Amino acid sequence: MIKILVVEDDKHVRKLMNAVLKREGYDVVTAENGREALEVLEVQHIDLIILDIMMPEMDGYEFAEELKEADNRIPILMATAKQLPEDKKKGFRLGTDDYMTKPVDTEEMLLRIQALLRRSQIASARKLVIGRVHLDYDSLTVTRDEDKQTLPQKEFYLLYKLLSYPERIFTRIQLMDEIWGMDSESTDTTVNVHINRLRKRFEAYPEFELVSVRGLGYKAVRT
Repeated sequence: MIKILVVEDDKHVRKLMNAVLKREGYDVVTAENGREALEVLEVQHIDLIILDIMMPEMDGYEFAEELKEADNRIPILMATAKQLPEDKKKGFRLGTDDYMTKPVDTEEMLLRIQALLRRSQIASARKLVIGRVHLDYDSLTVTRDEDKQTLPQKEFYLLYKLLSYPERIFTRIQLMDEIWGMDSESTDTTVNVHINRLRKRFEAYPEFELVSVRGLGYKAVRT
């Protein structure tokens, strides 16, 4: 399920966006300002951010700049009452991907979200192709020419997640939350075990590599 982070200090707008997005089948997380949003990103994987500008503690511009400096490429849809061209230009310079003005038209918001997800290649496709390697989400299979492997569910989900976002670093906590769930009794060492199994399975595949990032977590590199 695609997870959207709504960063908005107005509780009524936040509640509206939360309801609309959940009705459309998205998983929604909310934050009241940029500082709270950064805390969310430390422990959860987010696919798209809807971002207000004028907020206490850390505004939308500061938040977007933090993400840009960290080379975080999560798509950002900025939603704000600021309508002047210089405001939009500043947002785009800081790394936002799209812009809409308040009051928010929820139908327009949904269309913009769909466009951003398509552009980011993370819409709900059920197949992934990397060179000669094909991953099928529904059958949990990885195929390369005549070699076809059916993976245990968690192993497949872990591989699919990493390969869907090449070069993006995921912490162990993010992967645990996404694949095992926050209520799981498994520890984050479970991720290490599954990564090692995947490396052994696909050590002869030249198309990708699962890389450890010291002190942070893991990323997939398409070679």
